[in-house]
Amino acid sequence: MSGRYTITLKNCAFFSTHGVMEEEERLGQRFYIDVTMHIDDEAALLHDDFSDAVDYGEVYRLISDVVTGRRFKLIEALAHAIAVSVSQHYDAIGRIEVAVRKPSAPVPGLLDHAEARVDYNVR
Repeated sequence: MSGRYTITLKNCAFFSTHGVMEEEERLGQRFYIDVTMHIDDEAALLHDDFSDAVDYGEVYRLISDVVTGRRFKLIEALAHAIAVSVSQHYDAIGRIEVAVRKPSAPVPGLLDHAEARVDYNVR
């Protein structure tokens, strides 16, 4: 197949309550998500037809549903759940990478954010 391409959504921001600590559940915080979808279908490339494409507006909604719909203790489990949800919605996705960043990670030190990254092979 010659028609492989990627679609990436960067820094999708959501407020939620993921984490191990009780304060994280009570106070919540912002999470940032990157999703890179590796598409194994050339139909959208050849036909320039939206009905053949992965709708990244819909992908954003799917991410939002996972991030805000259930509490996860681990951001790597959240990243995996996002990968599964998005890949199940689109058959054309052969591989998906998801990164979840947590800027207010409760660690005893200064850091920009904690990040978990999942590389999920659909096939």
